[in-house]
Amino acid sequence: MPTIEGKSVVVTGGAGFIGSHLVDAIVARKPARIAAIDNFFLGNRDNLSEALAKFPALEVVDMDATDLSDLRAFLQARDVDVVFDLATIPLPASLERPLWSSKVICDLALVVCDLCREGVFKTLIHCSSSEAYGSAQYVPMDEEHPLKTETPYAAAKAAASLLVESYMRTFSIDMAIGRPFNNYGPRQNGRDFSGIVPRLIQRIMRGETPVIFGDGKQTRDYLYVTDTARGLIALYETGSARGETINIASGKETSVLDIVSDVSRLMDWHEAPRFDPPRIGDVRRHLAATSKAEKVLGFEPIIAWNHGIRETVSWYREHPDRLI
Repeated sequence: MPTIEGKSVVVTGGAGFIGSHLVDAIVARKPARIAAIDNFFLGNRDNLSEALAKFPALEVVDMDATDLSDLRAFLQARDVDVVFDLATIPLPASLERPLWSSKVICDLALVVCDLCREGVFKTLIHCSSSEAYGSAQYVPMDEEHPLKTETPYAAAKAAASLLVESYMRTFSIDMAIGRPFNNYGPRQNGRDFSGIVPRLIQRIMRGETPVIFGDGKQTRDYLYVTDTARGLIALYETGSARGETINIASGKETSVLDIVSDVSRLMDWHEAPRFDPPRIGDVRRHLAATSKAEKVLGFEPIIAWNHGIRETVSWYREHPDRLI
């Protein structure tokens, strides 16, 4: 059975929200070498401070992971066992710059696939997104759910995962795909292109009325970020996951109304939210089927929503600079 211990590991997007928590989880498993590659479009060096304290040899590399020759040279010099491919462009950016963001997302996947095909590294663990499914056609949404994408971001993430699968079928690359649903927790970007949780916390901290787009009955399947990191590592450390695409999710449904209510309560906010028109491309319902992750990976969430959202609010209160 493969194991992270003693391996040479690279995480693209390693200074980002999920990426930095993945780096923390990898460090705890005692790799021989680890590098976090990021171009800092959204990533933050401070996200890696805990990992650097525990593993001073961690390499933090400012690099564009779509540059085939630069990435090839970097990986070849380090005899890399596994690349965790988390680098991406966030969904809101695809609504402003759809051509650029879609091309970058696909190029990121193509570059690591081709380097894996060349034998530059051994195993690719690719991070997809539940946005590739679009709004639920049925629930729970299993891995066979149709890819009915709502945004250029979602379409590009779907295309990227299909490219990874095609390289496996055509060139027999050693790969697995994790498809995380919505994540929350410390370090999530609270500035440009931020998600609902940090944006909501930010508004309340500023004394501003929370905003709900649409009726607030749209739902998401939220997973605390450290659980997602565990799931991605399990993809690598489970031999039977090779060639598979697996949802990484809680299997529980939370509405936007409930999110706003819970965060407001934790922050002692008593004013009613404001309702604005729906956002374009906003999926209506997400609820993951988690049986494949449980069966293949032995993966189940550890952090319940009530605990995780409390920890998240507490972290942002202690780090208000991350919301500026």
